[in-house]
Amino acid sequence: MDFFETTDTRHSPLSARMRPRTLEEYYGQEHILGPGKLLIRSIEADRISSLIFYGPPGVGKTTLAFCISARTKARFESINAVMSNVEELRRIIVAARNRLSSSGMRTILFIDEIHRFNKAQQDVLMPDVENGTVILIGATTMNPFFALVSPLLSRSLVFELKHLTSDNLRSILQRALADKENGLGNISVRIDPEALTFLAEISDGDARRALNALEVAVLTTPKDNTGAIVVSLDIAQESIQKKIVQYDADGDAHYDTASAFIKSMRGSDPDATLYWLAKMIYAGEDPRFIARRICICASEDVGNADPQALVLANSAREVTEFVGLPEARISLAQAAVYVACAPKSNAVYLGIDRALEDVRTKKTGLVPRHLKDASYKGAASLGNGEGYRYVHDYPGHYIEQEYMPFKANYYVPTELGYERKIRERMELLRKKG
Repeated sequence: MDFFETTDTRHSPLSARMRPRTLEEYYGQEHILGPGKLLIRSIEADRISSLIFYGPPGVGKTTLAFCISARTKARFESINAVMSNVEELRRIIVAARNRLSSSGMRTILFIDEIHRFNKAQQDVLMPDVENGTVILIGATTMNPFFALVSPLLSRSLVFELKHLTSDNLRSILQRALADKENGLGNISVRIDPEALTFLAEISDGDARRALNALEVAVLTTPKDNTGAIVVSLDIAQESIQKKIVQYDADGDAHYDTASAFIKSMRGSDPDATLYWLAKMIYAGEDPRFIARRICICASEDVGNADPQALVLANSAREVTEFVGLPEARISLAQAAVYVACAPKSNAVYLGIDRALEDVRTKKTGLVPRHLKDASYKGAASLGNGEGYRYVHDYPGHYIEQEYMPFKANYYVPTELGYERKIRERMELLRKKG
């Protein structure tokens, strides 16, 4: 089955018409398709095993599967899990089994949106994937370690496809403008450089979105007096229904906005926190970058004044990985607002830096003998653990003893939030000692 020969793309969107047909036309994913990488070696040797492609929309999961089909001598069968069922799966598997026994030809079964299959449907695949009757290639936007059954995962190689870079998207758009067979090469189009850059950067690494926006811009813009269609920045913004935001992914605007976001949380201003968060989300910032910033602030600036802040920040990070945008914006906002409104203390942050400075600059202290490991055979003969007092044997589960090779005071709890309770308890323990 040749997908490109059996699918009429004349009236399809530009993104469908410009789908790469070979690996040479494929953009991005160099981390798995670069020279010498496992996947590219397997494809070139026509010895691929079952594969799961995982990543956000528009990064080339389906396209990569079809590019593989163009290289392999195997029969290629393609289904979409949304529209398929167990009956169709069994029909394809029976045909694959007969084909393998009669001619020795292998069958690649590509399942788009494989996460849509329930456990029973996935289980149908198991025996024939395991014995090699079919070679499975699955594509999913969901984390396969959550969406797919473990036995299927254990028999497949999982490759994560990443957002396309702005350079990747710029090259894809330029190729579409030049291609006379499938693209816009037969139309006289002049696109302003800032409009091209805007579409490449605002599309969130999604080639489908970038190409569709370009097509809308070209097809809805009248020709000028020279007969050319001129795509300006304003037209590009209107075509993708998003205005430009000053936010370069690796420049000053990126770091300045992230800095303002962190300082707003540190300064206990939830409104400013939400504004800078909204700007980062709108501009296409990686939500994982945002989640990491919230986690850092929860420890560095809130610390033990409210230990729950780090728990909530980490939960938001996990939710972001699991559900992605746009829904993850809510969890990120919840965690950021909580951190902004929490009492603040940097006592833990200062404490670990003081300890690190001592470790770096002072003579390394030896572990006191009574604190050494006494669990292994022969430890007692060395005197390890001798004199150690087990705190749970004493009133209040506390007994004063030396835990450091020298005197030092690193952690100084403040009077704010929960840290006040910590401070009071530590002062009480010191009085007992």
